[in-house]
Amino acid sequence: MSHDDFDFEPIPGLPAMLPPGEKLLWQGSPQWKSLAVRAYHVRKVAIYFCVLMLWRIVVGIDAHHSAAAIALSCAVLLALGAAAIGVLSLLAFLTARATIYSITTRRVLMRHGVAVPLTVNIPLRLIDSADKRSFADGTGDIALQISREQRIGYLITWPHLRASKITRPSPCFKALGDAARAASVLGAALQLESGSNAAAAAATAGPAGAAPVAVPAGRPTAPAHLSPAHTAAA
Repeated sequence: MSHDDFDFEPIPGLPAMLPPGEKLLWQGSPQWKSLAVRAYHVRKVAIYFCVLMLWRIVVGIDAHHSAAAIALSCAVLLALGAAAIGVLSLLAFLTARATIYSITTRRVLMRHGVAVPLTVNIPLRLIDSADKRSFADGTGDIALQISREQRIGYLITWPHLRASKITRPSPCFKALGDAARAASVLGAALQLESGSNAAAAAATAGPAGAAPVAVPAGRPTAPAHLSPAHTAAA
């Protein structure tokens, strides 16, 4: 895949120019090596093939197979394991290369997709909270908790999801090298959005004792609580 595939983007990671008054606050991409470990599970695959080779050695010795036969079987398993890890690592590299996470004053965007580019657009008013998790390699994930009234498609968002959430997927900025900076920017944006929603609600309510103002049907309402991002140590 060439970066020419995204020449239609006015700004890398954004499918169109932002509306007047909306500003781009932060952009970032996953670190492919960390993505390979946590999203594509190359470490678990390596352990699986090591266990298979150990099992083959134990069975071979117990069955009195020749050393050459055992070595040949282990070599085949080693080649298969190396191929599997290579393919998964390549997918992680291409995924990281095609992914750009963006935070604006009004929304979070996740542009991803190796073969078919997709952009997931999540307004800040739909985000109840954001949780940052740090890892030993210096990278971090930021999972977004979406209000229960909204649902995010699992297939169109994978692998940018919290691993433990399958029935109710949580979009996630994966393997960020500057997760602390991204969490700080997102927390500030969420607080600003929360304050804007509170001000709008107060303006709609009017002064004390005033008659209620009708809200047109179908207008979305802000979530009751909008918490800033916080850190959860790995």
